[in-house]
Amino acid sequence: MSDPAASAYSRYSTAHLSDPSRASAVLYGADLPSESDLRLLGPVDGRRILDLGCGVGHNAVILARQGAKVLGVDPDAALLSQARERAESAEVKVELHQSALADLPFLRSDSVDAALSVMALATVEDLARVFRQVHRVLKPEAPLVASLPHPAAGMFDHAGEAPALAVHAYHRSQPIAWTDGDRAVVDHPRTIAEIFTTLHRASFVVDQLLEPAPSSSGGAPAVPSTLIIRARKQGN
Repeated sequence: MSDPAASAYSRYSTAHLSDPSRASAVLYGADLPSESDLRLLGPVDGRRILDLGCGVGHNAVILARQGAKVLGVDPDAALLSQARERAESAEVKVELHQSALADLPFLRSDSVDAALSVMALATVEDLARVFRQVHRVLKPEAPLVASLPHPAAGMFDHAGEAPALAVHAYHRSQPIAWTDGDRAVVDHPRTIAEIFTTLHRASFVVDQLLEPAPSSSGGAPAVPSTLIIRARKQGN
């Protein structure tokens, strides 16, 4: 059986390669509307943007090209090396930090205009701690925009031929291990309710929750593969 989170991440990480028109867009996943369509971050020119789990740096470089002051954070040194090479090739400045997503001591409180996380929060064991740290560094009313593998997609086995079969309960709590090349990854499945409640307890208010339909089902059940959330910081 294949893990839908692994599939979603793999397709996202190469989405800009298969469609040149998306090479200059901030992406939330493969076969999904881009930031050009969704406008969840708003204007970024001159704003300080945190790319949490920046990976190989596609979105970080795009944001820098659009005039943002980008801080990319990722725990994986090899991915950050690729992000650094991508920024140098594009001749833009991206401030990169190797760090766990819940550890942001290099950022002052109330210093970030927006935070973005694409297909990275599923790998975090203590999501509440991440949200508390992001809340600390964001300015009041600033947004956190995140995409994650949709929990409904995790119910199905996508490895076999269509139609895919529901083989897991929706309330799946066991960690899922998979590999991305030489990199070992562990995902922590969460329901939409769990994500929403964790945001609320960290003093965020969700003002956008999107479940983009797959561009083509390929005979599989028509469930969304990706969940996109925008939440705004409340309080101090």
